[in-house]
Amino acid sequence: MENNFLVDSDLLSETALKRKHQLENDPSSRIDHMKYLPGMDVIESDVCSKVMAQIQSYDYSKYTAKDVRRALTSERCTIEDFKALLSPAAEPFLEQMAERAQKETGKHFGNTVYLFTPLYIANYCENYCVYCGFNCYNKIKRLRLDTEQIEHEMKVIAESGMEEILILTGESPAKSDVKYIGEACKIARKYFKMVGIEIYPVNVEDYKYLHECGVDYVTVFQETYDTDKYEKLHLMGNKRVWPYRFDSQERALMGGMRGVGFSALLGLSDFRKDALASALHVYYLQRKYPHAEMSLSCPRLRPIINNETINPLDVGERQLCQVLCAYRIFLPFCGITVSSRETAEFRNGIAKIAATKISAGVSTGIGDHEEKYSGEQESDTGDEQFEISDGRSLGTMYIDMSNEGLQPVFNDYLYV
Repeated sequence: MENNFLVDSDLLSETALKRKHQLENDPSSRIDHMKYLPGMDVIESDVCSKVMAQIQSYDYSKYTAKDVRRALTSERCTIEDFKALLSPAAEPFLEQMAERAQKETGKHFGNTVYLFTPLYIANYCENYCVYCGFNCYNKIKRLRLDTEQIEHEMKVIAESGMEEILILTGESPAKSDVKYIGEACKIARKYFKMVGIEIYPVNVEDYKYLHECGVDYVTVFQETYDTDKYEKLHLMGNKRVWPYRFDSQERALMGGMRGVGFSALLGLSDFRKDALASALHVYYLQRKYPHAEMSLSCPRLRPIINNETINPLDVGERQLCQVLCAYRIFLPFCGITVSSRETAEFRNGIAKIAATKISAGVSTGIGDHEEKYSGEQESDTGDEQFEISDGRSLGTMYIDMSNEGLQPVFNDYLYV
């Protein structure tokens, strides 16, 4: 596999530009996106085939208002009901869907909403994903925090009152190897009661090691379950291997993780089919690992550095709300996270209906939480992955959620 990440360069080399052009215009120059690379765990699992069979047979144009009404009045939402709730036929029933979703949320989660914050510790990346701000051909300022800087950032975050942290890196095993991530997790365990990671997919033994370092939860974005579109968007790097990414959550559970998170990046492909696939990915794994906690996220595309043409595609707020309500009705026990990609107004509203987890005090840059919390400009920071819409501090978020009649919670798990 090529190791072609680019660091702090104003101009790409002639060789790099030639390779980039070749990857973009000559499909034969890319590796097979459905074939595992040497060293990647191959697990025997039927989850993928079940999910893909459902996607391939899903024709959402066939559903009618009658199907939607049946789904909303059924005591238990079946896969067929869920398909109806995701269809265009359900759009006029959004208010009824929200009422049903709110009822399910209250039944299983009460009025609580959990708060957490992400910490990006590195933005080096070896993948060429055309929509991502970290991709190896983007001319951004790259940075990897050392252990002292990581501890400082975590201390600043913990002093704000936060008890849960999500650690993120760019996808570069060379610059952010498993041992480096593990050390960050050991530091995090000193300051936080809940530690999650969102990193590149790794093997079962690596997940086991990270769990021993203190990780509770692993989140992996499949980006899109449309394998043809995935091939066109992920041109280079380990991330190009679609099936290895799909099985990440199951490998994490095999490695002993308490919980796993799932998501497609809505707008990369047909959002209805990607939403269906994300939920069914959870549905089938829940039945295989009933002890595990599982959650869904619902990010939409955001503008990124060096790529002003990428904006959220064909997924409006009403459609996003439809997806979230359908998630809640179909998977009533599943956590639902809404990120700072969405506006404060939307997040305030959806937290009362379907969402159970909200990020606060968010930065997608590297090493800038001191600046964010103190207001002082820091010079040694790395560029962000994407723009956020909701930049509220933890304190403001807490007040806003309380004013909405919700109970903000910092942690929902106790070690004994």
